[in-house]
Amino acid sequence: MSDVQVRFKGYVPERLPSGAIRHRVRVEGNPKRRIVIPVGPEDPTFSEHYWAARAGHTIEVVEKKSCAPATSLDALIDDYLIALEAKVEGGAASIATLRQRKSLMLRAREVITPEGDRIGSLHCDLPREAMVHVRDHWGARTAQADNCIKALRSAYEWALEKGRVQSNPTAGIRRVHRGRGGAVPWTTQDVKKFLAHHPEGSMPRLWLILALFTGARRGDLTILGRGHEVQREGMTWLDWQPGKKGSAPASLPMAPQLLAATRGMTVQGKTYLLGKQGRPLGSPDVLGNSVSCWTAEAGLSDRSSHGLRKALGGLLGELGCSELQIMSILTHTEPTTSSIYTKSAERRRMAHEAMKMVGGLKLW
Repeated sequence: MSDVQVRFKGYVPERLPSGAIRHRVRVEGNPKRRIVIPVGPEDPTFSEHYWAARAGHTIEVVEKKSCAPATSLDALIDDYLIALEAKVEGGAASIATLRQRKSLMLRAREVITPEGDRIGSLHCDLPREAMVHVRDHWGARTAQADNCIKALRSAYEWALEKGRVQSNPTAGIRRVHRGRGGAVPWTTQDVKKFLAHHPEGSMPRLWLILALFTGARRGDLTILGRGHEVQREGMTWLDWQPGKKGSAPASLPMAPQLLAATRGMTVQGKTYLLGKQGRPLGSPDVLGNSVSCWTAEAGLSDRSSHGLRKALGGLLGELGCSELQIMSILTHTEPTTSSIYTKSAERRRMAHEAMKMVGGLKLW
């Protein structure tokens, strides 16, 4: 990046934790002020944005209206994304969902068919084989392949309701990704090792206790704070609506360990978890990156917030909690999800009892 900085004085790009580049330009005569511009030096419009920023102002970016034929897959995707953006603004969908689906579908429509056509330019009433071709185009990136088909399925379901297509070509397309068990559950030794490294009053320690004693998802951990506390019969509870679509409302009494950890922080803010500047964390991804650093510092690898959530589910199952009890803590809406923990714990208990019986068997 140094060559670029020499060529364009005051251009100071910044690499974000996600790996993306934020393009910033210092205002001439006021180096402390930096203006973010939407493009880098490789873009033909960079010079225009650069000189405007040097002068202390920005240029409004006007998105080009799609000229795709109304019946094409391009147009269907464009219109679906507009509808999804409206849902995000209305609180009916998450910005993370929008970003993921937009990224996947914009790449999907660039796929070239065996006949040499760009698939986005074709009529949206495509055969099922076309969607299979899109899925297989991802090759070894099977998780992305499945997510791409899932995104396209949502777009076609929307289009069916609008009467724009006759059928959904993604229906019945099987998944190709074979998971490896998901997040690694934390062990008791993992927790002890983490706590031994991060002292009382530290943000990493508060994160672990908050995650372990609420079972909240990563996105919810970033927003929980004093504003979610409710007093009931002399006890402090946490009430919140989880951010994941379709989740049941959460209401949990604060464990003594959690209450003590939140009150023991030197810096208090709107949320329990704060960044280095004492401000709420900007996004779940920021927390994810922080957790990666905190666990690495403690000598742990491949450990995450979701791994703590899974560990809590397993512990509740081992303690004999029912599916409904686990559902109320982990905010599951389907018993089948919570039954993963109760069934595995029950199998272990039954195996233990069975082996006690086998232990009394005389073979000679």
